[in-house]
Amino acid sequence: MSPPAVFLLPFFQLYSAIGIFDTPLAVALAHCLFTVPLAVWILEGFMSGVPKSLDEMARIDGHSVPYFFVRIFLPIIRGGIGVTVFFCFMFSWVELLLARTLTASSAKPIVVVMTRTVSASGLDWGVLAAAGVLTIVPGLIVVWFVRNHLVKGFALGRV
Repeated sequence: MSPPAVFLLPFFQLYSAIGIFDTPLAVALAHCLFTVPLAVWILEGFMSGVPKSLDEMARIDGHSVPYFFVRIFLPIIRGGIGVTVFFCFMFSWVELLLARTLTASSAKPIVVVMTRTVSASGLDWGVLAAAGVLTIVPGLIVVWFVRNHLVKGFALGRV
């Protein structure tokens, strides 16, 4: 839960030393460092809202732990999972600092491409428009899939 700027230099040195600088894996690992704690923090509120008596009743009824988790627990916290997916995607999708620092040329995300649309003759409007559409479409897809869970998640969780 710290700002990405704190980790830029250590990430750069570590990834250069182990040979994964300028790879998609480097950017993915860096984003995991910031989105996993966020996901745990958001989901904790939803998970603690499920009463323990529900687990005990499922055990008394003879249900296994995997059955309880998949058939009872996950449907209850479905709204929280939708909210978590939304926030983790958005925080990772708009992160520019890590992407610019941990990539040189071959693994540039679309966010970095949008910042380099200025050419000698001015703005390259075609590239800028295409990058803008490519930036918006994945966000719309995520919102489309979690739209039913967002309202429930914002209403029930402690976000």
